[in-house]
Amino acid sequence: MSDIPPTRNATAPAVSIVVPVRNEAGNVAPLIAEIAAALDDRWAYEIVYVNDGSTDATAERLAEEMGKRANLRQVRHAKSSGQSAAVRTGVRFARGGIVATLDGDGQNNPVFLRDLITAIENGGARTGLAAGQRVGRKDTGFKKFQSRVANGVRNAILRDGTRDTGCGLKAFRRDVFLALPYFDGLHRFLPALVRREGYDIVYVDVIDRPRHSGVSNYGFFDRLWIGIMDLAGVWWLVRRKKTTPVATEVTS
Repeated sequence: MSDIPPTRNATAPAVSIVVPVRNEAGNVAPLIAEIAAALDDRWAYEIVYVNDGSTDATAERLAEEMGKRANLRQVRHAKSSGQSAAVRTGVRFARGGIVATLDGDGQNNPVFLRDLITAIENGGARTGLAAGQRVGRKDTGFKKFQSRVANGVRNAILRDGTRDTGCGLKAFRRDVFLALPYFDGLHRFLPALVRREGYDIVYVDVIDRPRHSGVSNYGFFDRLWIGIMDLAGVWWLVRRKKTTPVATEVTS
């Protein structure tokens, strides 16, 4: 399998749906069916699953679904590299100008992809991100408490105006994402970094639900101290941002 992203061309889909997964065999087929039900006849789209070093039957389930759907692709990591790396890989391999992401465990309802993609389209060139904000979360009480504390601390320091950066449902312009500085944990700080580049953000309320099967493989802050260091690093990046010069090419 090549690790070089495909060249985008005139026949490329308008939208790419990126789904990072690790050991989610039982959730593959139901989620793909829901994505198709939400997006068929709305956009020319592709689904890019990033198999982040799964050790269960995730690869086999994806291969079965690829035999049924020409717009489904699978990109595999030789070993698990984490959710941020999986999202970035998916965006690199994506062929659509607009990329939407959702978690592979079924907790993110694909029906909200329509609202997120439409928000990017209607927002114009200055809208870089449409971010899902969960209501009615189905996590455990401790996990919700963790998330509230982490979001509160992050917002107090970065002032990014976002109550929920942990939601996997997001849509953004591919070129905007790839222009951001990459680090492990990037997906948790997208609002602050997109604002840093001068783009607007649209927020969309989404309804959370229980996962279809299995157990969580990606946490909000897998290790507390790494989360704190990431926050300090993003704060530094935001503070050090310089105004981007207005540049025009002189042809004569």
